[in-house]
Amino acid sequence: MKIVIAFALLAIVMALALAGRAMLQDGRDGQPKSNRMVKALALRVGLSIALFLFILLSYKLGWIHPTGVPLK
Repeated sequence: MKIVIAFALLAIVMALALAGRAMLQDGRDGQPKSNRMVKALALRVGLSIALFLFILLSYKLGWIHPTGVPLK
């Protein structure tokens, strides 16, 4: 389970890096701007929502359990 979550977080960071690269490279040297940055950011948002839903589903199915500081 930890590997799946770590892989999803890595994919989210990579999509953010792709958006940053597209932002810096598009429109240089008189070239028209493309929509690569928009697509990369949309991918990042989609991956973030999918990760949130996966964690929520995992909790509901009992695959993961809450840990941490007990409330008193």
